[in-house]
Amino acid sequence: MLTIRKSRREFLRDLTAISAGICASSFLLYNNRLFKSAYTGENIPSKSKVILAQEKRLINVNGKADTSLITKVIDSALEKITDTKKPSDAWRKLFNENDIVGIKVNCLAGKRFSPHVELIEAIITGLKSAGVREGNIVIFERFNKELKDAGFEIRKGKNSIKCFGTDDLPQSGYDPQPQVIGSVGSCFSQIISSYCTAIINVPVLKDHDLAGTSIGMKNFFGVIHNPNKYHDGNCNPYIADLNTHPYIKGKLRLIICDALKAQYNGGPSFKPQWAWDYRGILVGTDPVALDRIGTQIIEDKRKEVNMPSLKEAGREPKYINTAAKLGLGVDDPSLIDVVSI
Repeated sequence: MLTIRKSRREFLRDLTAISAGICASSFLLYNNRLFKSAYTGENIPSKSKVILAQEKRLINVNGKADTSLITKVIDSALEKITDTKKPSDAWRKLFNENDIVGIKVNCLAGKRFSPHVELIEAIITGLKSAGVREGNIVIFERFNKELKDAGFEIRKGKNSIKCFGTDDLPQSGYDPQPQVIGSVGSCFSQIISSYCTAIINVPVLKDHDLAGTSIGMKNFFGVIHNPNKYHDGNCNPYIADLNTHPYIKGKLRLIICDALKAQYNGGPSFKPQWAWDYRGILVGTDPVALDRIGTQIIEDKRKEVNMPSLKEAGREPKYINTAAKLGLGVDDPSLIDVVSI
C-alpha cells in the first residue's frame, strides 16, 4: 500500500475528527453481550474458551507466513468463539462499523520475533468483513522505530489503514496526567485513551526474565509511559492491576497471540538458542485464560528440554492468578476449554 505522508497539523486534524466519533459510537461497546460478559466483570462465564491452531503449513515452503491459511485459521477460531457459522458474522459479533480499532502489537524483539505482518493483514481482512473502515484501523506500538524494525510501514493517511507509535503524537503521545489503577500510576497512550473504541491485542508467545511469561496482559505495558517501574515481584500485581483500567478492560475485544515462533527462556528479547518453531496461533476473548494456556505451552517446552519450571526458576507468573481474582477472566485450567483446530 502506498504510504501517504502528511504534515503533523493535517494528521492531528484527522485524528481529532476521528476521535470526535468516539462519543457517538462508544455506547455500542456495551451493547455487545459477548463483550459485556467477557470484560466488564459482569456475569463472567464459568468456563472460557481458547482456540489453539497449530499447523506446519502456517509457514510455507519459502519460510514465509501464509496469509491465506492464517486468515482461514483466525476466521475458524472466531466462529468457534462466537458460535457462528460464517466468518463475517463472527467478526460482527465482536466489532461494528462504527468502531475505531487499535491493533496493539509487540515489537520489542525486532523483526525476528514480533507479530508477523501477514497475521496483521489477516486481522485487517476480518475487521473489514465486519464493516470496519480502513481509516478506522490503527496498528500501534510505543515507538515508530519498533514498528519499522519489525517490518511495518508507518502510515498516517486519513482514509487508509494507519500504523504509528505513541511517540509520533505531540508531547510524547501520552496523556498529561497520570491515573492510578491499584498499584499502578501511569499516563496512558492517547491512542487507547482518546482514539480507539476497541482493541485487538496481538502479542507473541514468550518467556520473560522477570514476569515469567510475556503474552497478552503484559503487552499492555506498552501503553503506559513508565513500565520500567512495575517489574518488582515478578510484575505482580502490576500487570493485573493495569489490565483492570477501563481503557483496557472496557475496550479489549480479542486476543490473537502469534506463536508461529515461540521462546521458552531468555525473554523478552529474542534469544534464538531458546526459540522454537511452534507454528501456532492462540485466539481468545478471555485474557486470563489465554495467558494461562500460553504459559502452559512454555512450561511444557521447558520440561521437554529439561529446564526447571518457571516457579522453580523464581519467576512464576503469579500475575495471571491475580488477574483472575480481580475478575478479568478464568485461570483454572479445568474451566478452560482448549479447542484445537
